[in-house]
Amino acid sequence: MPRQPASPDPITHILDALRRLTRHIRKADRQAEQRLGISGAQLFTLEQLGRSPAQSVNELAELTRTHQSSVSVVVSRLVQRGLAARRQAAEDARRVELRITPAGQALLRRSPASPQTRMIAALERMPSSAREKLAELLENMVREMGAAMEPAAMFFEEARSAPARARRRRRTSQR
Repeated sequence: MPRQPASPDPITHILDALRRLTRHIRKADRQAEQRLGISGAQLFTLEQLGRSPAQSVNELAELTRTHQSSVSVVVSRLVQRGLAARRQAAEDARRVELRITPAGQALLRRSPASPQTRMIAALERMPSSAREKLAELLENMVREMGAAMEPAAMFFEEARSAPARARRRRRTSQR
């Protein structure tokens, strides 16, 4: 009689869970690009912008749980595509407000929830003690890997901006 394989060790379970999460987000990113013409990060940002109009970039960064510089790049792409708009706030001309456009609303109506939105919902359903422990353990792992100083850009968005930066550098150096 064949022997049952031993259950995987905890490291294998952890790696498998991380692989599944990464694959799921990467797959959704590609699907958003193919079906909607925008990245998964843009879809996630548009979802958050659709929840509450007239947000500043900083407020939107809080909703997306990312740094202001990361969300700013994504917002610029949404504005270029006509899915979001910037305007000066009526009460304070120094403040720029962001709004989803009718085209952005139409795109959201035909799109599934982004995996980032589903991930946040899953985390919010966890007991706060479990979330705190998970955050602590993941931060420790990042430190142990030597990645604590890496920017925490939006999922897979930094890969899109790298080729554009490389092209700009080449053009600048050719002058």
